[in-house]
Amino acid sequence: MFVTGLVLAAEGSPGLGVPKQLLSYQGETLLGASLDTARNCGFDQLIVTLGAASEQVRERVDLDGARVVESPHADTGSSSIVPALDALDRRTDGLVVMLGDQPGVTSAAVWSLVAEVATPVGVSRYDNGRGHPCFFMREMFGKLRALRRDQDIWKLIDDGPAPVTDVDAIGNVPLRVETWDDYQSLVAQYEPGGAPAVPAPAVHTNRSRLHRRRRRREGTGH
Repeated sequence: MFVTGLVLAAEGSPGLGVPKQLLSYQGETLLGASLDTARNCGFDQLIVTLGAASEQVRERVDLDGARVVESPHADTGSSSIVPALDALDRRTDGLVVMLGDQPGVTSAAVWSLVAEVATPVGVSRYDNGRGHPCFFMREMFGKLRALRRDQDIWKLIDDGPAPVTDVDAIGNVPLRVETWDDYQSLVAQYEPGGAPAVPAPAVHTNRSRLHRRRRRREGTGH
């Protein structure tokens, strides 16, 4: 199975006054940390969407290994998933959707989701409800193209026509940043005493793990 990872990072943050992608988190940036997790998943292809703050993000965040898709209208509510679909490798069998402002998602959650999904749609089931990462098989790409907003993927998951596999994930839905309160909660949980800044990011990659883990699950032994 050829799996593409999609990190959504085009959403603006007008309430924060600064691009949330560049907020400090664990010695790097919020988006940098989310991309680290995505790289550690070993996707066959990795895509990240950027919006109005694209130029600043490109200057401050290491995007190595990810294909960048510009989605400048995401701030007005347009879906950034739709243009990202045009960048999918033609071999893609399934798409994992992650968020660039939710660094607490783990590669283990992604591995479990890809390995255990048995329907056209898969979603992580945390102790307090459903959350990212989400998984869509190729047959759902047409439905994704019809999205008006990125948030509408939950209509496909909660009320859509396709059956959904809920895959257990550890703990509660990881915190994401939409307001300063969200960011302060994230900092308090993971970085006591931290403060907003834009340090140079650190990147840790392992592009083969998902392949090895998935193949073991499928019984190939490779």
